[in-house]
Amino acid sequence: MIEHTVVRCDYQQHGDAILEIFNDAILHSTALYEYKPRTRQFMLNWFETKEMAGFPVIGIEDGTGKLVAFGSYGTFRAFPAFKYTVEHSVYVDKDHRGRGLGRTVMQELIAAARDHDVHAMIGGIDATNAGSIALHEQLGFKHVGTLPQVGFKFGRWLDLAFYQLLLDTPAKPIDG
Repeated sequence: MIEHTVVRCDYQQHGDAILEIFNDAILHSTALYEYKPRTRQFMLNWFETKEMAGFPVIGIEDGTGKLVAFGSYGTFRAFPAFKYTVEHSVYVDKDHRGRGLGRTVMQELIAAARDHDVHAMIGGIDATNAGSIALHEQLGFKHVGTLPQVGFKFGRWLDLAFYQLLLDTPAKPIDG
């Protein structure tokens, strides 16, 4: 059995591995509705934004210390009343899919969201990504809508499905 360790990711130690996983998803899947690979500068900015906002970047390293999966969440919409809602994403290295790593990362993200008084977690998933949809449903996420034909990649229109998990936090939400 391969040993895995859950870690908090940082740019210095994990930036290149996350960049590689992101870029594989961009070039070979519809997990990201992007066309061009991201750059190291993009990753530096991405990590700085996560850190400034207090958003976690959670990863899984294999027994050799290689990052094989990661996830994070961030701002859902940049309006004050959405302060208790986040949009999350999870990515698994192409050679490590189907081993439950995405589930582990998701469980860690859900725990982090509870700890940070998040009320709603939103996942925007390509509607043909049956594996991600099944994972979200198994973790209690509900399908709350699909936006048909909002993306175009690989010569076809893409539908974006939204899945939501409502948490029992915060105990005392406030306006403003």
